[in-house]
Amino acid sequence: MGNPLRDPQDRRLPRIPEPCALVIFGVTGDLARKKLLPAVYDLANRGLLPPGFVVLGFARRDWDHGTFEQVAYDAAKAHARTPWREEVWARLSGNMKFVGGAFDDDAAFDKLDRTLNELRDTHGIGGNAAFYFSIPPAAFPTVLKQLARTGMADNEKCGGWRRVVVEKPFGTDLTSAKALNDLVDDVFTGQDVFRIDHYLGKETVQNIMALRFANSLFEPVWNSKYVDSVQITMAEDVGIGTRAGFYDATGTARDVLQNHLLQLLALVAMEEPTSFDASEIRAEKLKVLRAISLPSDIHEGTVRGQYLQGWVGGERAKGYLDEDGVPEDSTTETYVAVRLGIQNRRWAGVPFYIRAGKRLPRRVTEVAVLFKKAPHLPFNPADVEALGHNQLVIRVQPDEGVVLKFGSKVPGTTMELRDIAMDFQYGEAFTEQSPEAYERLVLDVLIGDRTLFPDAAEVEQSWHVVDPMEEAWRDTKPEPYRAGEWGPRAADEMLAREGRHWRRA
Repeated sequence: MGNPLRDPQDRRLPRIPEPCALVIFGVTGDLARKKLLPAVYDLANRGLLPPGFVVLGFARRDWDHGTFEQVAYDAAKAHARTPWREEVWARLSGNMKFVGGAFDDDAAFDKLDRTLNELRDTHGIGGNAAFYFSIPPAAFPTVLKQLARTGMADNEKCGGWRRVVVEKPFGTDLTSAKALNDLVDDVFTGQDVFRIDHYLGKETVQNIMALRFANSLFEPVWNSKYVDSVQITMAEDVGIGTRAGFYDATGTARDVLQNHLLQLLALVAMEEPTSFDASEIRAEKLKVLRAISLPSDIHEGTVRGQYLQGWVGGERAKGYLDEDGVPEDSTTETYVAVRLGIQNRRWAGVPFYIRAGKRLPRRVTEVAVLFKKAPHLPFNPADVEALGHNQLVIRVQPDEGVVLKFGSKVPGTTMELRDIAMDFQYGEAFTEQSPEAYERLVLDVLIGDRTLFPDAAEVEQSWHVVDPMEEAWRDTKPEPYRAGEWGPRAADEMLAREGRHWRRA
């Protein structure tokens, strides 16, 4: 029962979940240690978790509860965003449990089921539990079948809600994504499935909707009459690290284009929803994804790249083929650039250029909306040589914020114009630090808010965009580029053919 004294319109009071358990499969992995456990501590530190809250770890380890608690302590303290307070951890650590076993071990899942039932009485969690799949995608079906066999996914049997959180990549193509969707939706009810894309948990990504729909300044020019092109960049300065097995089987297009970057495109291009209800936002994003048009010639309108050895940040970087675990004849791309269109009235004729890559000069993710140049410039050509396109740049990471670039007169006796920038940064404008993406997303799962989670239709429609490109690339080799460069020369040539160039990120 809700608090009768609370006004639903009062947004000052925090949203706090009902008593529940968070079950983390693969709790010993990097994601759990660096993101999930610190996010749980930060939520507790901000007073956003209920007193009846349990973290239940599951992994192939012969640990007792105390060993798991120490591992969780070390992980949370090393990666927490908020100040460390021992009294907060002391409250949290008493609610940490561990069950060891393999994913195909029936006895281990039976024990997990019994443990959840015991916690219902000892910790007052009711029948509420969220299962977080911090595990390789290949293990999803095995774990889902175990949850179905034991009845742990059954809301009615458990007398509460049971939710599942699935990390990307969600499938490797349309066929596998549909099969996985069918399996997940068969085990859990549709509204209890949360497909997580951590980019949607970032404050700057959510600010795209605020920027567009809360201001009358931008929406009138957010269309093909005024916009020349849109560039979405996701650059990483790191290589593949220890992820060779995963990365060589996946590649950049499947790893980030199919999910993160197409979701960013959908938020930038979508129509205004009638409300911020999850179903309304998803409906508008899905319309955009369905309207995406691929290049008429995929080989002309896309570029794949693979990094060679070079220098990044003053340090020597080995080439992709020299990375540990990568086959010497691998044709997996570490860079992709593509030109997409959107076939609707708002965006007809506006190219959306998307690029992503590893071992680029620096780490940056941004969306740049480039506006058309003024139709008549009553200035001497020499006076406007340094004048480019008006630009609205949304920086997702790092240095989160928004930059507006426009032309201004240079002080002096002549009418010389130059681009200047108005720069808004989150860190300077707000006293409160932005929460980490996983904080927001874990809290939303526990509350049951699906706004920031793509549904099955969005996932499948994204594969409709990526699969034809993967098919066209099947027997091709990626273009080489040196580590520390902004990708292959062919990516610059792709834009140059249309009289454009990549924005310097």
